[in-house]
Amino acid sequence: VATASLNATSNGAAIGKAQFFEMSDGKIKMDLEINMPEKADSSVAVHFHEHGDCGNMGENTHGHWNPTNEQHGKWDSESFHSGDIGNISLDSKGQAKISVTTNRWSVAENEANNIIGRGIIVHGGVDDYETQPTGNSGPRIGCGVITAIK
Repeated sequence: VATASLNATSNGAAIGKAQFFEMSDGKIKMDLEINMPEKADSSVAVHFHEHGDCGNMGENTHGHWNPTNEQHGKWDSESFHSGDIGNISLDSKGQAKISVTTNRWSVAENEANNIIGRGIIVHGGVDDYETQPTGNSGPRIGCGVITAIK
């Protein structure tokens, strides 16, 4: 139902993609792939941000997307942003694949939890799951915009 192409903020090179599917139970599933050989054998934090504008090295996405007005935290913990995807471990080739399925996201127009038009940021560091409201995750090294598939 939606997709996002992830590109490096430094040079625009393709670094991955996210694909979104609407499940039969109404939940949204995201399949995320990252390919960053320069980050091999490390982890990066991934968050959804408020705006789908990757300009200014990803800074135009503004802050974390947080439609439920909760504290920043680890996915599925007591309190977390709906866009707090978390830390993703990259293998020896700098590749990773994860899937997240949740009822916290929607693609329906005029709903607060609509993910369409949000930014996806890949950070250069890891999320400490404590620092508010960002997780102290480092620079924005990758960015993509979630767009609906017509």
